[in-house]
Amino acid sequence: MERVSGGTLPPCDRRAVIRGLLACAALPATPVLAAPVATLKNQRPPPGQRKFVSLGVERRLQAISAKIADPELAALFQNCWPNTLDTAVEPGVVDGMPDTYVGTGDIPAMWLRDSSAQLWSYLAVAREDPDLCRLVRGLIARQVRCLLIDPYANAFSRDVSASTPLPWAAGDQTVMKPGVAERKWEADSLAHVVRFSCGYWRATGDIVPFGPPWWQAMQVVVDTFRAQQRLTSPGPYRFARANGRLNDTLEGEGYGPPSARIGLVHSMFRPSDDACIYPFNIPANFLAAQGLADLSDMARTFGKERFAADCAKLARDVRQALALFGQIALPAGGKIWAYEIDGFGNSLFMDDANVPSLLSLPYLGCARQNDPVWLATRARVLSAQNPYFFSGSVAEGVGGAHVGAGVIWPMSIIMRAMTSTSDPEIAACLLALKRSSNGTGFLHEAFDSNDASHFTRPWFAWVNGLFGELILQLAAHRPHLLAGAGGKG
Repeated sequence: MERVSGGTLPPCDRRAVIRGLLACAALPATPVLAAPVATLKNQRPPPGQRKFVSLGVERRLQAISAKIADPELAALFQNCWPNTLDTAVEPGVVDGMPDTYVGTGDIPAMWLRDSSAQLWSYLAVAREDPDLCRLVRGLIARQVRCLLIDPYANAFSRDVSASTPLPWAAGDQTVMKPGVAERKWEADSLAHVVRFSCGYWRATGDIVPFGPPWWQAMQVVVDTFRAQQRLTSPGPYRFARANGRLNDTLEGEGYGPPSARIGLVHSMFRPSDDACIYPFNIPANFLAAQGLADLSDMARTFGKERFAADCAKLARDVRQALALFGQIALPAGGKIWAYEIDGFGNSLFMDDANVPSLLSLPYLGCARQNDPVWLATRARVLSAQNPYFFSGSVAEGVGGAHVGAGVIWPMSIIMRAMTSTSDPEIAACLLALKRSSNGTGFLHEAFDSNDASHFTRPWFAWVNGLFGELILQLAAHRPHLLAGAGGKG
């Protein structure tokens, strides 16, 4: 059952739930106007009811909160950053080793992408917290088991032996294996897993999680990316969903739209779980190439030279194809990155709030922040030339086809701030994020650009953690924005 603001609804399609929610004239569980600062309270569970407590996170949380002059911003940070640890993790043991399930929030499943992103910001303190390291090892181990079940699945059940997928995936025409909650092939899912593992290793130097099963799973990642280059055949993945929504199914007998063999990795669905219009998603390919390069470096350190060379070659092939085919020439001169292409010369320019996005490329280490092509792309993403850029009385930002017109994802506002070099722009983003919370003390999946009381998913842990990461970044590099007037209003 999918939970939404205002109560629960019976099992149904996820997108139908979201659209119905946004169409409501009023939501009784949330006020129409943003609550005053005085009502923004500590929304964390009592200490005894928290799923996991990290002393390292708690120390950093208190230290940074004390430096935030704006009490509303401080309260939002205190609620949001530990939200995944407080509410969404389930530590356990499998075969005597740590196991960690990380739910996405109010949907009862673990997304490979979301779980990686949800714990990412805690890596900053992992070295000083052995218990947190054990929790992370557990997630890495669970992700390995998931990949070995099915690398084409995007989400998995709490019980990996269960044969009951999410309600909206129950009739999908694809190969559903036990443990799979949904089977939408999204190249960024595997890339996020690689990023998370490599990030943990670099942050801590811990080699415990990286035994034979992990390397076996990484080989599966490389094999899957190579198969989805489709250089010799369409590969094994097919998918169709008979709910009548084009964003949820694939054409071409389940293989997706036609494409040329150019060396990029096909991604049938976007990070938003919406079907791609053209099968080469540029941000996902950027993240895949970056992950493969990181994996190559890690393999070389572990003495796995052949595997390192294989990863490095595939990363080079993808990057070369991105450079050759992934850009759009502008009529007035200059180039920008496309969002999707098909290899035949057709391209789509837009951006979607979900990460990886074009806006997020420097955050992910996939582009330099001063790169002229990315800067031109960023300017276009944050303008009316992006069909999913919306501006309203509450805020402006990027949404996506997943929810529809006029609806902004706070994630895009966070990415705008994290990729900005302008203090006024960052301060405006902080103000917009506070407004989008609508006095709830948390951020949400999406909100109406003209009415923050209309929002989706009151419990969406990824965006809460990402907001915490933004505050950590500002505390490290722009503390004056937290100590001064930045973001007040």
